[in-house]
Amino acid sequence: MLNQPFFQVALPIMFTLLIAVWVNNHGINKGFDGVNKRIDDVVARLGRIEDRLLGIETRVSGLEGKVDALELKAWR
Repeated sequence: MLNQPFFQVALPIMFTLLIAVWVNNHGINKGFDGVNKRIDDVVARLGRIEDRLLGIETRVSGLEGKVDALELKAWR
């Protein structure tokens, strides 16, 4: 076959160069930047959820204390 060296040597080199140009132009970091931004958004939201849960826990603890006090008064 006359074109065999092309497929064995030149085509893989051309393919490698095309990938290198694409990575250089588009950059892999752009994809990672988007993922990092989404992760940061999720972490921020989880922080807000944690703050709300701590507030709820504080209120529940206060209510438990009041209920315990009422139960003690009822048994006297």
